[in-house]
Amino acid sequence: MKPVTDERIQRVTMPKWGLSMKTGKVIEWFVAEGDTITKGDDLADIETEKIAGTLESPQEGLLRRLVAEPGAELPVGATLAVVAPADVADADIDAVVEEAKAQLASGELDEGDGIEPATTEVGGRSISHVTLGSAEGDPVVLVHGFGGDKNSWLFVQQPLSETHTVHALDLPGHGQSGKDVGDGSLDTLAGVVLGLLDAVGAQRAHLVGHSLGGAVAAAVAAQTPDRVASLTLLAPAGFGSEADAEYLRGFAGAASRRELKPLLGRLFADESQVTRQLVDDLLKYKRLDGVAEALRILLDTLLDGDRQAIDLPALLDKVSVPVTVVWGEADRILPLPDGVELQRVKAGHMLHMEAANDVLRHVQAAVT
Repeated sequence: MKPVTDERIQRVTMPKWGLSMKTGKVIEWFVAEGDTITKGDDLADIETEKIAGTLESPQEGLLRRLVAEPGAELPVGATLAVVAPADVADADIDAVVEEAKAQLASGELDEGDGIEPATTEVGGRSISHVTLGSAEGDPVVLVHGFGGDKNSWLFVQQPLSETHTVHALDLPGHGQSGKDVGDGSLDTLAGVVLGLLDAVGAQRAHLVGHSLGGAVAAAVAAQTPDRVASLTLLAPAGFGSEADAEYLRGFAGAASRRELKPLLGRLFADESQVTRQLVDDLLKYKRLDGVAEALRILLDTLLDGDRQAIDLPALLDKVSVPVTVVWGEADRILPLPDGVELQRVKAGHMLHMEAANDVLRHVQAAVT
């Protein structure tokens, strides 16, 4: 079959959200053939083995064909829809659709295992991290929260890497990094982030931190203001005293699916986001040697009794770089604080997964 080369014809393809994503399932289309779409419009809900997300349009124009039916599970890169001006012949659109089907049938879209994480020794600890993008200028570093890992940025890192070099790391005690957290203090964790900057040759970086990672990012900026270009804090720990201490202690101690799954539901406004795969992945992590002790130590950094132990305003008083705070308005782990200038999104505590496109826009604005 001769490939269609008309540059006016654009293909909307299955995105790659996260390094491990190989396929996605189209759950529901929000647009119809004949609609005029603009860049950033919500096109469809896509479900991955990790979590569901909303596909935004990367193009603008007339939607000529919906290629993927709801319920179809397709590999990354598969054509989902075709966009083209009205004066492009129907026969040419049909040819693109047939070409997409033939490509799918051939199996040539198999993405394989993708990019492998790197491991760097920082302060005697083994730190796992993934780098996407190769843009010049200050890179972006993504710092996850308590019990999370670098994969929690699956909806953020790849699109951000189109304009920036983006590093996502596993903090000590998490993911594929070593499980020694030392005293678990913010200073210790901030030292790991600074060590990673040194290892990747970054004199300065934009820091994006979630929950505990937000406090860690602020600690880096307070310690070494010349190393930080901007701070974007997503539901950061340390604003106010309220916290769901029952969740934090319960997560640290949970050893079974029955214990863990209802706790994870508290992380989201929409509890259906807690997939079986998400629970399985976290159980696997929690059963690793050293994890239970690491989480116990980090609890002492997060909590003083049932209240937050971190004083984030005191850290930010030492910071002169631009600071953006974003919060999920349905956060049940760290409630919306009073008297803090922030941006709200419709999500729970895991706002960068549940309202990824809105969060991404705030991050992009902060690092531009």
